[in-house]
Amino acid sequence: MKNHHYKTTIHWTGNKGTGTSGYRDYERSHTISAENKAMIEGSSDPAFRGDRTKYNPEEMLLSSLSSCHMLWYLHFCSEAGIIVTEYTDEASGIMAETANGSGHFTEVTLHPKVTVAEASMIEKAEQLHHKANEYCFIANSVNFPVKHIPAILVKSEK
Repeated sequence: MKNHHYKTTIHWTGNKGTGTSGYRDYERSHTISAENKAMIEGSSDPAFRGDRTKYNPEEMLLSSLSSCHMLWYLHFCSEAGIIVTEYTDEASGIMAETANGSGHFTEVTLHPKVTVAEASMIEKAEQLHHKANEYCFIANSVNFPVKHIPAILVKSEK
């Protein structure tokens, strides 16, 4: 087995002067960075006193699942001779909050909208979503189902 190593830095930027002296006395703002990459501004979900203008961990999880799936999907399409000209996914997920305040995702659904060059490519293009899910590193790392509801369009029919 081959191992790959990743490193990110999270830096809390929400100290309003008194640190975490009280639940309402600090912001949930932080930055996410990695060497030689643009910084991402993060916070918690607004339901947990976060800044709605910044990405929250739940959105980042959805984005990770969606982008991993897309990258594998495009790879398999290129190998199969399926010409994808556009790809958009509006991922959605359900997180259940428990009585003690913790929580967990119960499912994520990807809604990839894929445009292919020719109608003859539609059937195989639909099938390759299953293969992409089997190979996606992130989907293989979570303990909830990652569902797919793809829509395949033909370039000339858009």
